[in-house]
Amino acid sequence: MTTKPKFVRVQEKGQVTLPAEVRRHLGVKKGDLVAVEETPEGVLITPQAVFAVRELDKMLDEIGAALKEQGLTLEDVIERGGAIREELYKERYGSSSDSGSS
Repeated sequence: MTTKPKFVRVQEKGQVTLPAEVRRHLGVKKGDLVAVEETPEGVLITPQAVFAVRELDKMLDEIGAALKEQGLTLEDVIERGGAIREELYKERYGSSSDSGSS
């Protein structure tokens, strides 16, 4: 969204009011959390849900890079996780989880 700048006054304790049009566009309501980041251009205010998704994307990229560095694929990790769950099930219940017995 590229719009003309909207000027707001900084209040006591550094508070600013986001213009209604901006709040509506971002879906920000009273009580919502936002992330505030200093950038070379000024201050970036990001709705918390958007910030969380962006951080999750970064973490997943890092995990993917680490797996690739180890020569592993996501499928390898999922397969190994299944094997570990099966071992834990056998330790706890004494039989295979896919045996069909209750």
